[in-house]
Amino acid sequence: MKRPPGTSLFACATLVPMILVGLAAELGGWWCLLAFCASSTVLHLLDRLFPAPLPDAPEGVEFPAADGLLLAIFAGHLVILALCLNALVTGWGATPLPITPLHKNPFTLALSKLALFLACGFVLGQVSVPAAHELIHRRNRLFFRLGQCLYITLLFGHHASAHRLVHHIHVATPQDPNSAPRGMGFWTFLPRAWIGSWKAGLQAEEALRRKAGRPVRHRVYLAYGLGAVLMICMVTLAWGPWGLCAYLGLCAHAQIQLLLADYVQHYGLRRQIRNGRVEPAGPDHSWDACPPASSLWMLNAPRHSDHHAHPARAYPALRIGEITATRPILPRSLPVMATLALCPPMWRRVMDRRLDRLAGPATHTDRR
Repeated sequence: MKRPPGTSLFACATLVPMILVGLAAELGGWWCLLAFCASSTVLHLLDRLFPAPLPDAPEGVEFPAADGLLLAIFAGHLVILALCLNALVTGWGATPLPITPLHKNPFTLALSKLALFLACGFVLGQVSVPAAHELIHRRNRLFFRLGQCLYITLLFGHHASAHRLVHHIHVATPQDPNSAPRGMGFWTFLPRAWIGSWKAGLQAEEALRRKAGRPVRHRVYLAYGLGAVLMICMVTLAWGPWGLCAYLGLCAHAQIQLLLADYVQHYGLRRQIRNGRVEPAGPDHSWDACPPASSLWMLNAPRHSDHHAHPARAYPALRIGEITATRPILPRSLPVMATLALCPPMWRRVMDRRLDRLAGPATHTDRR
């Protein structure tokens, strides 16, 4: 493929799995397995069959349909979240559509629900979350609010503040709770990043509020908290305590994937202090990934260093650039490496060697 991918390819990679999850929630049975495979195994196979990165878009090119896809993902997110919660709680016995024989067996019914839960979680964490990430970086105020709302539906509203006001400023430094130092395992990183980003985001927002002279009632963290309470109340009223359990499980699933992405994309990389100041963030401070299928699926989130260099750049225009031996490049796709990170000893065995081989000034062997 010589031309850079257009919005239609991103739409196919994101909306088709979302539609499959919606069908699985309505029909159950083998559709659940199909949705699970489409959001996991198929992506990995495509990345292995076609590993070469997609061409970069020329500088200055515009993608007018890119924002429309973000709106479609936002709407699809709300639909599949409701459909999956309904299916996970009530099953498929009340649907007017034909019931598959798989639903007559409690064991296969449980497997169908597990496959649906995992497939829905993958879509929420690897499609909805990148869409929310794109929305909060838009200058359009409506789009920014939609990004905040999407994070709130996953009970992770504070990330809209912490990501912009903390992570982008302090990335690859000890001041960023979402940049893991070398030697830190993911399960140690998870509570550090969740709690640390919540606190740091609150401090940054409060500093901005006081500087602007806005009253206390304008605290954005109040909106995050009230939005989370509203979501919990709505889910409980609609589907009861089991629905709330399923909802909390899906939110945890999506949040873990978001934190896995942060962990993988900055593990062990550090910006140097030069002349008393931290050097600017560059390609040496993010682990990029090249495989194309997962990049399309995640709205080019694996092209992470270019996003840090150009936060307002639309996802189809993000560039992978020149790949050199001294640049941090993941050996596999971002979802595969995130899975590996769940086992810290295996993760360190693979990644610490790569840190040692990097000749760039951004890699340290400190374990702070």
